[in-house]
Amino acid sequence: MADEQTLDTQNPDTNQAPEVAGEDLAARVQVLEEQLATAQDQALRVAADLQNVRRRAEQDVEKAHKFALEKFAGDLLPVIDSLERGLELSSPDDESIRPMREGIELTLKMFHDTLKRYQLEAIDPHGEPFNAEQHQAMAMQESADVEPNSVLKVFQKGYQLNGRLLRPAMVVVSKAPAPVSPSINEKA
Repeated sequence: MADEQTLDTQNPDTNQAPEVAGEDLAARVQVLEEQLATAQDQALRVAADLQNVRRRAEQDVEKAHKFALEKFAGDLLPVIDSLERGLELSSPDDESIRPMREGIELTLKMFHDTLKRYQLEAIDPHGEPFNAEQHQAMAMQESADVEPNSVLKVFQKGYQLNGRLLRPAMVVVSKAPAPVSPSINEKA
């Protein structure tokens, strides 16, 4: 048996087997390292996707909480408009309706306080520059007293909920007066 071992170490074919096995192992290690790198890359991508999904879900939940009252608040706006119109049309000097007027004022104040608590804000742009993102122009009127493109009158207040427009303010916008053309009589 010792002679066979001696022969094996002297045999060049058996010496090449460990080199071939070493090359196979090196190639196998390289393949496995590439597979590991690919698997790690995929794991990172899956983790990033999961984080994005989680973040989007949190944003959706936050928006749902923030704007859950949007439809309800929109349905209440005509009630506020009616109370405000009632105050506008009633005379503060009429003694017979003074208690009713005071009741409407208190009710409207409570209503406004409640809306403010839920981040529902009125947009009353009287005298401000026209903003197409928050105002809806119902008409234009010539005016020499104010800058062109300013809000002259507010037909109906607008409202926003948490910074999102719920209803635009309906307004009358100023425009520059038309130039006066000389009439025929003035020329003569």
